[in-house]
Amino acid sequence: GCNPLAETGRSKLQNQRAVLNQQILRAVRMRAGAENLLRATTNNKVREQVLLELSFVNSDLQILKEELEGLNISVEVYQNTEKTFSIPLVPLGLKETKEVDFTLPLKDFILEHYSEDSSEYEDEIADLMDLRQACRTPSRDEAGIEMLICYFLQLGYIENRFFPPTRHMGVLFTWYDSFTGVPVCQQNLLLEKASILFNIGALYTQIGTRCNRQTEAGLENAVDAFQRAAGVLSYLKETFTHTPSYDMSPAMLNVLVKMMLAQAQECVFEQIGLPGIRNEFFTLVKMTQEVAKVGEVYMLVNNAMNQEPVKENIPYSWSKLAQIKSDHYKALAHYFTATILCDHELQSGDDEDQQEKAFSQLYDYMPEGLMVLTVLKDKVQRKQLGKAHLRKAIVYHEEALRVCGLCKKLRNIDVLQEVLTAAHKRSLLKYAQQETEDDFLSLIQAPDIIPKTEHKIETIAPQFSKVKIKDFFHRLGPLTVFSAKQRWTAPRTICLHCEGGELGFSLKGGSPVQIYCLDPVCSAAAMGLKEGDYIVSVGGVDCKWLGVNEVLEKLKSVGEQPIEIEVISCQDTSASMHSKSATYSVGMQKTYSLICLAMEEDKIDQTKKTPLKLPFLSWGTKNRQKAASTLCLPSAVAGSSHSKKKLSPFTLLNSESSLY
Repeated sequence: GCNPLAETGRSKLQNQRAVLNQQILRAVRMRAGAENLLRATTNNKVREQVLLELSFVNSDLQILKEELEGLNISVEVYQNTEKTFSIPLVPLGLKETKEVDFTLPLKDFILEHYSEDSSEYEDEIADLMDLRQACRTPSRDEAGIEMLICYFLQLGYIENRFFPPTRHMGVLFTWYDSFTGVPVCQQNLLLEKASILFNIGALYTQIGTRCNRQTEAGLENAVDAFQRAAGVLSYLKETFTHTPSYDMSPAMLNVLVKMMLAQAQECVFEQIGLPGIRNEFFTLVKMTQEVAKVGEVYMLVNNAMNQEPVKENIPYSWSKLAQIKSDHYKALAHYFTATILCDHELQSGDDEDQQEKAFSQLYDYMPEGLMVLTVLKDKVQRKQLGKAHLRKAIVYHEEALRVCGLCKKLRNIDVLQEVLTAAHKRSLLKYAQQETEDDFLSLIQAPDIIPKTEHKIETIAPQFSKVKIKDFFHRLGPLTVFSAKQRWTAPRTICLHCEGGELGFSLKGGSPVQIYCLDPVCSAAAMGLKEGDYIVSVGGVDCKWLGVNEVLEKLKSVGEQPIEIEVISCQDTSASMHSKSATYSVGMQKTYSLICLAMEEDKIDQTKKTPLKLPFLSWGTKNRQKAASTLCLPSAVAGSSHSKKKLSPFTLLNSESSLY
């Protein structure tokens, strides 16, 4: 990761965000305490004092929220350092988190669950913690993206190896909402995975805004980055459907995906016009529809931002910027149409049919009494319709300038004011160049332009498989057997003797190998070897990852002298379904999130007693010692299962376990 102490513009913003998050947390706790006291007291004097305190705290929270919004609209820091004359693009800020210490929980679990010396895995635990710490300050390039993906994939291994579905590990993950600054704390690793995914998407947006939009390659990279950002955020929305954080709620992610695709569409238009827009009929028709498409997508973004519940949490300046861009690009579409009508009269050598066909694609309908070919041929009608488009362009420009002037944050962005003012003056100048004596006689209303693009913008799904990683805890053994879900006996030492050239058993399976066709009267069986046991070491050499042939090679020396092997036996587990947690963060509306993990169903063992039926909602005694905001639902007994499913770091990303 980047040096967290580096005094760059972006690091300063992230440091300010971290400080604001702490201030918001303190204010939220004060408000929660005041509200509790208000509900508990009956003393009128105390109530008055508490209400006064609440008013101060709420005012403080509002000020802090506005400061956080200011950070979210500080777009100049993320733009390319080259001076450009373009409307700034909006990046997402990275979610902040607290440090997490994995040392004790993982070492305890290795000793208890895997029966291994946990001190031998200190380096692996340190590597994991270093990687997480580096992910808090990723570099703004492909290396930063790759590092975040590496950590996300490692979390898949960590989840399967150390986080059993039946109990919590005691590791508390805290992440701050990117828009409200309110913290969310859970012992669920899925919160960590979802937040890392959000930061991958956010980093792509920062890469996109940093691209040089004055070059062809820079614009191509910007389009690609925003499409990838939209793909990651869309994947997050589909995979983690009940996140307890507003910035990762499905409604908010839906808006963010639309905004990233709109910014990609904007870069496509800039890319087409980069060489310069020739004042030629067919070129202008194409540019008119392209820029109208940009205006349309920003209009949809603005509409989505003004819907509940997103409206309450999306930065106000983002919504206004989307409205400004929509008006600005619609104005450009009408300006280009006016230029077609005013500057390109139909000449004798022109192809009338081609021009009529091209121009008719701009409109759903023509103004009453006008025909496309007639307008193209008649100089007066061309001028009247052209001026109608100019008037509409000026109206859109003035509306964009008005909205920009009303928003304090946008009013301070100089380049935005310059671009809007220059476009407005250009339309006014074009209108002034036309004759004005017929203005009062013209009743023509310019029709809307049909948006159309030849460059379809779509999300690019994240390709995690391209990033190759190695499981930090590879030495624990193959994940299909050595996972948190599996339970087995402690390793047993068996001394093998050769009896007539035979060991008394065969081997089968991949790694680790299993005992097969065990002779019940052989010496190994007498020493405690069982059918189906896994061999984990031979002669003191670890063989969890060895196949049948490699293990047989090591067993060849049995004929000369006895050799010791270590084996483990899988236990029949009748684990109960773990508690479903309904977690919400203080100061936020209750957002319930169920942990749904796939459990294999089988018939309940008749010899076992059925547990007492609990009330539908009950406080679990285990969870009382943990976060008081965790509500436990009754557990149900699942039957034992002898089948073993193949695990991978993506096991918990399927549809059965995507809710949390």
